[in-house]
Amino acid sequence: MRRHDFEPGKLVVGLVLLGGCAAYLAAAHGSWHFPAYALLPVLAAGFCLAGLVSFLAFVIRRSRARGADPDGPGGRRPLD
Repeated sequence: MRRHDFEPGKLVVGLVLLGGCAAYLAAAHGSWHFPAYALLPVLAAGFCLAGLVSFLAFVIRRSRARGADPDGPGGRRPLD
């Protein structure tokens, strides 16, 4: 199987959705009461945070790719 790039934005989205599900489950169980409309701004903020994290990961990945030495490590071309 081919290796996948780590995408932290998807991790943040998953954690935000799991948190929202846990909040609704707690409200359904009766252990926590909150107005249902209060969760929507929290989810929107979480999605904005995920977008920011994805953008930062993209910028870091791009800067590392640009900074890679085309001659290989040590400044010498690798032997074919």
